[in-house]
Amino acid sequence: MNHVEHYHDWLRDAHAMEKQAESMLNSMASRIDNYPDLRARIEQHINETQHQISVLEEILERNSISNSVVKDSMSKMAALGQSIGGMFTPDEIVKGSISGYVFEQFEIACYTSLLAAAKKAGDNASIPAIEGILKEEYEMADWLIRHIPETTEQFLLRSDMDGVEAKK
Repeated sequence: MNHVEHYHDWLRDAHAMEKQAESMLNSMASRIDNYPDLRARIEQHINETQHQISVLEEILERNSISNSVVKDSMSKMAALGQSIGGMFTPDEIVKGSISGYVFEQFEIACYTSLLAAAKKAGDNASIPAIEGILKEEYEMADWLIRHIPETTEQFLLRSDMDGVEAKK
């Protein structure tokens, strides 16, 4: 495989990753009842993620790269498994916030690599789009890490109250 082929493969991976993120974020947002700030930020990031998917599809099309249906399907199945698994933990909201932050860091690393690959492959037209996606991932990661203490504190306060749902 040459560097252009690697770049194209990583673009397909990024598309699959964003489809996975969309599934996970939708699942998480649908279960958040008592943490309005977190839910609002997740819903904002769902919109960003959907836009990122469109941007990646444009890049794939411009480079005549076919989408990998298999990768997208596998990513969606993985996201479903992760979201179902989280439903059964009593501290789902805290673990979900932490997992979300970890996933954002993974995306940041992937887009940082993809940006370097785009430059090496000579896909200068895609560089601003990839940089834009990377910026949004940094912003989401930053928001999550700054709000994990508050989410944790709210969870702990709610879990101490009789008859109050703390989990979500």
